[in-house]
Parts: sequence; structure tokens; C-alpha cells
Amino acid sequence: MFAAAAIFAGLAQPAGADENRPVVIAHRGAPAYLPEHTLAGKAMAHAFGADFIEQDVVLTKDGVPIVMHDITLDATTDVASVFAGRAREDGKFYAIDFTLEEIRRLRVMERQRDGQPAFDGRFPRGGATIFRVPTLQEELDLIKGLNASTGRRAGVYPEIKSPAFHRAEGQDISRVVLNVLAENGYSDKDDPFFLQSFDWNEVQRIRSELGFKGKLVQLIGENRWDLAPDVDFDHLKTPDGLKEIAAVADGIGPWIGHVLDDTDGNGEAEALKLAPNAQDLGLTIHAYTFRADRLPKWAASFDILLKAAVETAKLDGLFTDHADLALSYLNGHGE
Repeated sequence: MFAAAAIFAGLAQPAGADENRPVVIAHRGAPAYLPEHTLAGKAMAHAFGADFIEQDVVLTKDGVPIVMHDITLDATTDVASVFAGRAREDGKFYAIDFTLEEIRRLRVMERQRDGQPAFDGRFPRGGATIFRVPTLQEELDLIKGLNASTGRRAGVYPEIKSPAFHRAEGQDISRVVLNVLAENGYSDKDDPFFLQSFDWNEVQRIRSELGFKGKLVQLIGENRWDLAPDVDFDHLKTPDGLKEIAAVADGIGPWIGHVLDDTDGNGEAEALKLAPNAQDLGLTIHAYTFRADRLPKWAASFDILLKAAVETAKLDGLFTDHADLALSYLNGHGE
């Protein structure tokens, strides 16, 4: 229980934190308060005391790793107005079609979906023009600097996005990202970081062909989400699938609905089999995504959701848009 928290006691946890609590992973920074994957949001997450700060990574046309959740630029930037006419036939603007110099001309805004804010009550879309797309190196420099100036050591948690897509475009994103991480002191299991991907085929390649020695997490989604080609998440959730993962990776990153659900309809969540099955194999479990403004139907409050994660599912870590609220609850100061 709480294996990851014990491993990083005194390493990635803020001073005074309970070493036995789950680790808090700042999902895309502090997106409940500032646009996702901006340096401002990452600084806020660090100030909250997040144990790890997440970086979703895609590549530019000239092979530079940048921090952005999607392989397309549409949902979180003003690309359509800055580079009108540069969309592909599907009407989308792909990051890999733009050089870093061009990417730097864009402004990052609050995520939209179907022309409307993806979340109500968050940072106003277009409310500022100061946010830009950071490179992976810029973000690592920021976190390194904050670790030095604050005296606490926040870890990093990069995700390699759509590696099969990148290879089809002629770029090996995994090799590029591993090189940048190694150059910044992130390469071994003793270093304060995890590397994650939804693509099971790529996770295996990263460990074997690319010789990665650090902590590796297999993210788990639903087949209907179409997250990775030729990956059967239903199989990976089975005991046999988990055994295959345990032979390669150090942990799994399941969706909340894979580990908790109100199966009997009594208004309280029950633990599903995935978490104990994985923990029996020595796998760390970091579940996603804990949001105070988008709760599961069975959770009447964010504290109830967190309590179920800690006491019922006994998770080792939480990806959350609200690192401040999660830390407050886990440190004994919830509602």
C-alpha cells in the first residue's frame, strides 16, 4: 500500500508531508486555475506542493519536444487565427506540421470543446495573451530552478503522446524524449520521475529496444477511446494482462472508473479488482483524473472521492487538476 509514497519519502515529497499518503501528481499543471501545460500553471502546481508535475510531450516539425496534451493545436491555442489555411484535410492543425519558431507565435488558452469551454468556471478563454507553449527543456529548467529556490524536490512525470503517429510522420518521439530526460538527470529508478504512455507496444519498446532504466508506467484507458493502435486495454486489465505489464513496467495508470465504482447502487464506491490484482504483482497504481469540478456520479464531494481513493481503492497516487485540494485532504485538512 502506498508503495510509491514510501519510495520517494524525503525525495519528492514536500517537507512535513505524511510519507504514507498517496503521491499527488499535478495533472497538466494546475488546469483548474490556469490554462493547462503553461509554465505559469506548473509554477502554481509546484507552489501547491505537488509531489510530481506532469508533462505531455509531442514533437514539432523540427523535432523539438514541446509540452502539450494533444497532437493537434486546435483545442488549446489560437492556431486557427494565426495560421489560417495550415490545417490538414481533416480540418485539424497538427503540432508536427509547425516548427518551434512557428509554435512560439501561438498563444495558449483554456481548453475548448465544440467551441465551448471544456470546464465551466475555469480561467476565461482568451482572458490573457501571455501564455505560450513551452518546450520540454524549458519546463524541466523551471522545475529544477524551483526545486533549488524552494528547497523541496518535485519530481516530473512525462507522457509520450501518440508514438505510433510520430513514427508514421518520420520522428521517433520516445528516443528524443529519453535523450532530453537523460541530459537533465532523469534516467534511473532512483531519479524522481516516472515515464508513462498509453501505447503498450511502445512501453515494451522503451524498456527493451531503447534500454530505458527508469520507472515506467503503462496507462490504461478504454478501447473505445482509440488511444493507441493495436492495444487491447480490456486484456491489459485482466490478471494475465497485468502479469505482462509487471514483467516490463513499474506501475499502471488506470482511469478512476477502472478502480472505483458504485457497483451495487448504494451511493458509495466499491473497489474493483484491478487495483488489488495489480498491487499483488508489485505494480504501483496512479489513477487519473481527480477533478473537484467533474465528479463521478457516486461522489457527492471531492473529499468523498479522495476518501474512496485512499481508503477503499488504496491507491498509491492521484493525477489531479486540483493538487491544492488533494494535498489539503491528504494532509488532514479536508472539508
